[in-house]
Amino acid sequence: MDSGLENIVAAETSLSDVKGDIGELIIKGWYVEKLAASMAFEDVAHLLWQSAFDDLPTVQTLGEKLGKARADIFTHLPNSANPADIVQYLRLGWAQERDDEQLETAIRLAAGGLVYTAAAVRLAAGQTPIPPDPALSSSADFLRMITGIAPAANTARALDSYLVTICDHGLNASTFAARVVSSTRAGLTSAVLGGLSALKGPLHGGAPGPVLDMFDEIGETAQAEAWIDAALARGDRLMGFGHRVYRARDPRADALKTAAGQLPGTAGRIAFAEHIEREVLGKLRRKYPDRALETNVEFYTAILLEALEIPRQAFTAVFACGRVLGWIAHAREQISEGRIVRPKSIYRGPVPEMA
Repeated sequence: MDSGLENIVAAETSLSDVKGDIGELIIKGWYVEKLAASMAFEDVAHLLWQSAFDDLPTVQTLGEKLGKARADIFTHLPNSANPADIVQYLRLGWAQERDDEQLETAIRLAAGGLVYTAAAVRLAAGQTPIPPDPALSSSADFLRMITGIAPAANTARALDSYLVTICDHGLNASTFAARVVSSTRAGLTSAVLGGLSALKGPLHGGAPGPVLDMFDEIGETAQAEAWIDAALARGDRLMGFGHRVYRARDPRADALKTAAGQLPGTAGRIAFAEHIEREVLGKLRRKYPDRALETNVEFYTAILLEALEIPRQAFTAVFACGRVLGWIAHAREQISEGRIVRPKSIYRGPVPEMA
């Protein structure tokens, strides 16, 4: 038995290769750093879905279809008793979609993530949702739907870098959940909802917000060492460090640090984060010399999303907006496998008495 399935190979995939021992991530033949620097949301959707859908159009046409889908989806925003729960609002929105295995449904799920999340951010702030502009790119339109202002090119480019960087990452918990659901032929919408339900757990998709909470508590660089010492003495988990797979630095961390550094006004915040990072890594190595605890993707994700003025309570939903592209690709890949996922278990319960 392997609790957590850490050493179990459960699938063959052409989508991503996570090499945790050397800190390397390859997505469909691209190193993640190059992907983040050169591709937009539409590009990586096309890249991941190339082997998933026989009727996949060109990147340009896919972008146009995503824009039209955003406009249509906005006319069907869900009613919610608690719009402040942004993940729940996203789940309600996605649940409205047709549940089949077709490209049109995949496009609506990818477009809907951005529309529902932006609408939920506005509603949570007591504001009216803003209709999409199909002529804009997915990332530019998402930021405009939140702020009401079309973003500068470098700002939209920074969001693209994030969504691209986190689009896929091997058989993580949410992706595996999506594959299990899709193996039953339940449909892409069910698979995506399964992925989102796994992602919302704080051990998977909830860490970027607490990174900023940690920064707020530290306050300034002069207080960093004492704060970190006290946190380690209490046995607290330091957010943004350590990963289940990586035994070297998470390559996505540097990709997002670079993206954040291209935004105006981030130099001071990045310098502060770098100071915290150096202090934490040094202390972790001294306290746990036999453990590989390095910076993970969440650390600089927090800096980037903060710079984009996305509220902390929306971070998990924004993560889902990027990862949905991978969930869909994995779901289609699992469907092509043709077998339902059905692992064995070992019974440890009571044994009935012999008659």
